[in-house]
Amino acid sequence: MGYVLIPPTIEEGPIGGHRLFYFYKMLRSISVLKIDGQYVEIREPSQDEIALATEVYIGGHEYPVSDAIAADLIAAGYEVITV
Repeated sequence: MGYVLIPPTIEEGPIGGHRLFYFYKMLRSISVLKIDGQYVEIREPSQDEIALATEVYIGGHEYPVSDAIAADLIAAGYEVITV
């Protein structure tokens, strides 16, 4: 059985004071990196943060993961899809 990780997203609106901005929302991706054995969420990871990470899942993509990594991600609270 295979597993797929889809990094989380957040719904945001544009910056501004106009009342129409309250109605317009867009999905923004969040990247998931494993740094020092911990999974962390970073909106826009720098090259230094990516270099420190042992696992990198850039937001907006789907990543096939092994059974062991899927178990670690599920234990850390991430939703992993079974395919």
